[in-house]
Amino acid sequence: MSCDGARDYATRIAHCHVEKIVKVAHPVRVNLLLIEDDVDVADVLIRAFREEGHRATVSYTGEAGLSRLAQERPDAVLLDVRLPKMNGIEVLRRIRSIDQALPVIIITGLATKSEITEARELGVTEVIEKSYVLKNFSESLARAVNKRSPP
Repeated sequence: MSCDGARDYATRIAHCHVEKIVKVAHPVRVNLLLIEDDVDVADVLIRAFREEGHRATVSYTGEAGLSRLAQERPDAVLLDVRLPKMNGIEVLRRIRSIDQALPVIIITGLATKSEITEARELGVTEVIEKSYVLKNFSESLARAVNKRSPP
């Protein structure tokens, strides 16, 4: 890892260069649930989140993510829109039916404007393009965690 926060991550098929340019003076350590079907993307994100000191787990389908949520409530959910069988908007809809306050950050590379609009209507905390997830993650997470109500 270089001193500017940039890091290269090896995946099964390629290397991924990540720029972490957001510096947080007092980083918040949180329990994250990532719902992402692309194994390589999930692997890079989970490793990066853990290096930042967060506790991070991954579910590769919406159904698995909802099952995980039924077992344990994370501090925040990072949710892909394009998932097999149950898309991210449906997952968000189900999350909101049981927990209005849980911070949910949509991560996407392919969401349509109508999907983003629907996600916002359902109370998504943030929407981040996948190409910018790690670049803007710390800042978005801080906003998301600060918005949640105290326990």
